[in-house]
Amino acid sequence: MASKSYLADPQVQKHRWWILAAVGLFTFMSTLDASIVNIALPVISKDLNVPMNQAEWVVSIYLIVICALLLLFGKLGDSLGKIKIFRIGTVLFIIGSLFAGFNGSFVMLLVARVVQALGASMTMATNNGIITEIFPFNERGRALGMIGSFVALGSIAGPGLGGIVLAHLSWGYIFWLNVPIGIITIIVGQLILPKDLTMSHDRIDRTGAVTMALFMVTLFVGIFLGQEIGFTNPLILGLFVVAILFGWGFVRTEQHQERPLLSFSLFKNHAFSLSLLCGFLIFVTNFFFNVISPFYLENARALQPNVAGYILMAFPIVQVIVAPIAGSISDRIGPELITFAGLVLILLSQLGYMLTDLGTPLWLFTANVGLVGFGNGIFQAPNNTIVMSTVAPKDLGIAGGMNALVRNLGMVVGISSATTVLFAAMSHHQGSKVTTYLNGQPDVFIYGMHVSFLIATVICAIATVLTGYRLLSHKTVSTRKG
Repeated sequence: MASKSYLADPQVQKHRWWILAAVGLFTFMSTLDASIVNIALPVISKDLNVPMNQAEWVVSIYLIVICALLLLFGKLGDSLGKIKIFRIGTVLFIIGSLFAGFNGSFVMLLVARVVQALGASMTMATNNGIITEIFPFNERGRALGMIGSFVALGSIAGPGLGGIVLAHLSWGYIFWLNVPIGIITIIVGQLILPKDLTMSHDRIDRTGAVTMALFMVTLFVGIFLGQEIGFTNPLILGLFVVAILFGWGFVRTEQHQERPLLSFSLFKNHAFSLSLLCGFLIFVTNFFFNVISPFYLENARALQPNVAGYILMAFPIVQVIVAPIAGSISDRIGPELITFAGLVLILLSQLGYMLTDLGTPLWLFTANVGLVGFGNGIFQAPNNTIVMSTVAPKDLGIAGGMNALVRNLGMVVGISSATTVLFAAMSHHQGSKVTTYLNGQPDVFIYGMHVSFLIATVICAIATVLTGYRLLSHKTVSTRKG
């Protein structure tokens, strides 16, 4: 079965761009639902009569479930078929979206979010693998670049789109918008998605799946609770210790499994490992920007939320335009050079944020936002190509799951690190504990912002140096061969 290929099926090749559109649209919706809810939390908190810190679990539980199950669904995709798992995920996501929109109870909303996350993790774990199998190598970078565009748009567009919905409709429509779009996507998918060809039928490593899920749950509960009650609290320290033990247990289990959930031999492939690490570091860097930029625009610069939203939309708009072009170029010249160029641009944008203050012209700040979108558009598509093109077809599902996992890990680590560094720096400058923006004292925030973007610059610089080293090594090897 594994010898068969979608590339030899004229019907699949005829519809490959429609398949990309269907997969990409669901990727957009599942990524969007990680960020669109944030803006509705005050309304949900008031409507369902729950404290704000409890309402935040509407966001947290979605991310926790996704991260806990991505590797399992990636492996299930390899074993049972990526398209089958993707289809089941789309149905679960729509069911979860439907019930999440009903103003019933807080518990019902959380359960619906878990169902949504189950579906989202299934689609996130398999989307890159499906596209990699269906598209020929000379179009793969462009196709994965477009998937990257859907991810970027979903990650960044949430607050702006959520604000527009809340201005005219109740918060339930944030979830209900998924239902008609999802149904259309399912119908299109039913008509054009082919049957699975590459299925290993391996037995699933249940012990590995359980220890991985418990590791992710204890780690993320520790991170999210730590932001509320402090990271030095004994409960939080205990959760991190338990997470380390489950993580150690997962590694030990996988090393002794005949067919592990995650084959650590994949990491012997330096191109695969380095690309995953750089992808993680750049998502951390991006979410420093996501957390801090609304404070800067709406609080320090006193802009209306809609104006701030328009400025911030420069990031995803530029990335959506650039990513497919960058993917096409990487198909022709190879991905190594273009990933490095993208990281250099992202690094320059971080230096720009470090120099931003209250006197910075808004046009210059907007240009910098566009620059980071340009850099991400150039970086993400070729980086995804390297990740997905350096593994065997039987491992595409787990590679796609790992790719989505590091993306979500980067999102959570970026959010938690940015808020921790920002308020710690503001507290240091103020000489007392600060946990919010101080009205009338923008200088305190600007100090915290500069420290935060210094950390983000260092993180981005590490990714840039690693990719630059890989590029030089690749050139050296090519020269010796020549």
